[in-house]
Amino acid sequence: MTSHFAVSGLVKKYGDNTVVDDLDLPIEDGEFLVLLGPSGCGKTTTLRCLAGLETPQGGTISFKDQVVFDAERKLNVPAHKRNIGMVFQSYALWPHMTVRKNIGYPLKVRKMRDALRDGSVDEAARMVDCEGLLDRYPSQLSGGQQQRVAVARGLVSRPDLVLFDEPLSNLDARLRDQVRSQIHQLHRQLGFTAVFVTHDQSEAFALGDRIAIMKAGKIEQYDEPDQVFEFPVSEYVAAFIGMSNRIELRRGQHGWETTKGDAVDLSRAVVRGVPDRGTDAVARLRPDDLLLHAGENEVPSGNVVLHTELVDHEYGGRYYDVTVRSGEDTLMLRTPAGEHGGTLKKSRPGEKMIVSFAPSALRVFADEAGATVDRVSNSAKTRATGRDDAPVIEAEHAGSPS
Repeated sequence: MTSHFAVSGLVKKYGDNTVVDDLDLPIEDGEFLVLLGPSGCGKTTTLRCLAGLETPQGGTISFKDQVVFDAERKLNVPAHKRNIGMVFQSYALWPHMTVRKNIGYPLKVRKMRDALRDGSVDEAARMVDCEGLLDRYPSQLSGGQQQRVAVARGLVSRPDLVLFDEPLSNLDARLRDQVRSQIHQLHRQLGFTAVFVTHDQSEAFALGDRIAIMKAGKIEQYDEPDQVFEFPVSEYVAAFIGMSNRIELRRGQHGWETTKGDAVDLSRAVVRGVPDRGTDAVARLRPDDLLLHAGENEVPSGNVVLHTELVDHEYGGRYYDVTVRSGEDTLMLRTPAGEHGGTLKKSRPGEKMIVSFAPSALRVFADEAGATVDRVSNSAKTRATGRDDAPVIEAEHAGSPS
């Protein structure tokens, strides 16, 4: 596929505060791209620049063969001429208009009279299961219905680019899953190009053809969801995509070990940026990578064993969420209630707990807490330049100290 949409060198400042910092972002035709990151990382500002709702101080934005923004040439195509569809977090429906008129509003603004006459509004309403709501007003709709109407309005004019600004965050969990699934099905059916902003990693993995994880106005990693999930390029990315357990590692006399002194084998771990010589590293892994055991004799062969103390446990029906402490590290795991529920019910904080994990579950990084990593992944560079001259992510091996 060709990168028909592109952001290059984008800079957006508010006073002395740089919110988007020299951002490059190629977007392929028909791609569903997700901008993922915490509040304040610059994802929504980037989306608003694409929409023409914000004016950057630097860079260019291109839609297919048309440059819609160029800071150097002082070119800035207004939002209503960019042929975009927009789905907002707050629905943004006109309260005095019926659903039919809300959906048809983009056609009216663009003076697409034929589309208004040929049933495009009814077709868009059918796509989101709202054909029975066309004569109602927004105040007569539930939150999920309003957001589906907003999606229909964003798609009705068949725009070049559809922009989603955290459209699911105001919905409850059940509706969020339903609307998310509907958006995914619509993209598969219609093949529109989309940029979707969210802070929710589950939404990003479910919807994205590619994910751009942002930090401090830059892209930390840009890749396909499975690559981001399996091979985070930094500790920041690992933490943000669900590797919430952080284990500090030190080089001991006989190899790597935790702050409590438990030995950790890194020969099968994915290690990035840890020097051959040095004293510290950080390992990340997910709660479901940790196993709870009644004793060391139950630990699978080859697993790393941690000797921990119970902090707390919470009942969740078929499972328990368990918090333990290992030296200076606090870790969380989820364990089946049927297997360990009886023991956990009688357990009290401070009791000894045996926990283990497979070394291959670890993603290990140099200990650079708080450091800002200025990095765009190899795949993003390839799309931007047409070259693939950088090495791919590889698993390095770290063993005993040199």
